[in-house]
Amino acid sequence: MVGKNIKIACVGGEAGKLGTNVSDIVNAINEVYDDQGVLIFVDFGSTILGTKTALNLLDEQKRSKIYLVDTPIVEGAFIAAVEASLGKSVDEILKALKDIKSMKKI
Repeated sequence: MVGKNIKIACVGGEAGKLGTNVSDIVNAINEVYDDQGVLIFVDFGSTILGTKTALNLLDEQKRSKIYLVDTPIVEGAFIAAVEASLGKSVDEILKALKDIKSMKKI
């Protein structure tokens, strides 16, 4: 929907198990990383812990451009992708995501 310029990586349970492997998170970050930054959407619990652990494995320069986003995953990822496809900056995208945190759907 937003074209090929928006890089998206998904990381989740292995072989039908719950949880997220830290090295898979690091690999996904490296796969989509560019100088503008990376937004990471998480659900809860171990995913947040695993993501924070993965971030600690990265060098400081790269880590400074990675943002752990506290917003609904589906709505947040959709809005972030659309905003990015319109050429918005990471700061503008983060502002839009903050605005939807308490969005009512019905």
